[in-house]
Amino acid sequence: MIRTTIITTVGAAALSFAAPAQAQELAYSQVERGRYLTSAGDCKACHTDIENDGQPFAGGRAMATPFGTIYSANLTPDAETGLGRWSREDFYNALNEGIDDEGRHLYPAMPYPNFTLMTRDDTDAIFAYLQSLEPVHKEKPENEFPFPLNIRMSVSGWKMLFFEDEEFRPDLDQSDAWNRGRFLVDGPLHCGACHTGKNLFGASVDDEYMRGGLLENWFAPNIRGGEDGGIAHWDEVDIVEFLKDGRSKHTAPMQRMGEVVSLSTQNLRTDDLRAVATYLKSLDDQPPETFDKIDAALAETGSALYFDNCAGCHAADGSGVPYVFAPLTTSNKVHAEDPSTAIRIILGGARAEPTDYVPSIPAMPPFAWKLSDAQIADLLSYLRGAGPRRAAPVSASEVADVREYLSEEH
Repeated sequence: MIRTTIITTVGAAALSFAAPAQAQELAYSQVERGRYLTSAGDCKACHTDIENDGQPFAGGRAMATPFGTIYSANLTPDAETGLGRWSREDFYNALNEGIDDEGRHLYPAMPYPNFTLMTRDDTDAIFAYLQSLEPVHKEKPENEFPFPLNIRMSVSGWKMLFFEDEEFRPDLDQSDAWNRGRFLVDGPLHCGACHTGKNLFGASVDDEYMRGGLLENWFAPNIRGGEDGGIAHWDEVDIVEFLKDGRSKHTAPMQRMGEVVSLSTQNLRTDDLRAVATYLKSLDDQPPETFDKIDAALAETGSALYFDNCAGCHAADGSGVPYVFAPLTTSNKVHAEDPSTAIRIILGGARAEPTDYVPSIPAMPPFAWKLSDAQIADLLSYLRGAGPRRAAPVSASEVADVREYLSEEH
């Protein structure tokens, strides 16, 4: 009896000492899970005023939309300007329903239409991680929207038309990897926020799913990887390399996509990136519209411009140098339905973002100082008409519009 009592007492004592340790371990695990999901959601990029060397997650970054400029919120646990007074329930409502701690509707520039696919455990973990950050006191600038869009109740009408509060449901006919990939693509990674076309109200169009979309005068290209897709010529390894290393034999991520890779996807597990690749490679597309070959005079002019300005890096035949200079004959940026990105890169140049695996930063110089609108149009028309997947020619007026936009931006 005494022996039993001693064992019971010791056991109880052991449990009383173990419980806080176990609780601490669980809390640590939740924070680490939240760190991973926060990275997957690319929260740092949008909620850091990168252009002005702002502190991470303190918000204030200007996000241009067709309707005005919105400034990202402070996600640090500052009591006055951040999430310090928010509860887990408040945070769940924000990511799941697009409602803040005061019951106000959030503008869908914060991609809660995607984040709603995450579970309560997911959002609680993200909240735990954000609450572990150092508080930063930083006021958010007022959004710059015209009437009536500056009235948050107007968002309720948008939600009634375009927002569906739903949890992720796996397709039992597909593999675990495919389902994991679809969850990541449609949920935390919110790829469709950029790569899916939008209607006049800024809502994603189902028929344009992953077929490309315009954002801040960048055209995020078609990333459907199945037959006739924009990256049909990529294999799964190419997709993983692009997202993990920031380089592939086809291209390097630049500008906003460079931020996504540098701050988000390079930190994801390789098995998750393989799942993303599995899902994207399953997305077949419609056969592209066919265009006639460009006429001989334009081909001659465009070819001369190419050899004078591009062949030194991208090779005489446009095949590029794998992992260094992108091949242009198969580029989904060059041959995109909307040529905005290709025009912007030629005018303003571009540079890759460094990653842990590839810290070098290859860049392309700007040609706005050297080439006229007509010359850039001829050059791009030549490139878009020369590859195996021909696209529509580019006009000088299209180049002029982008040049004007860039001059106003700066």
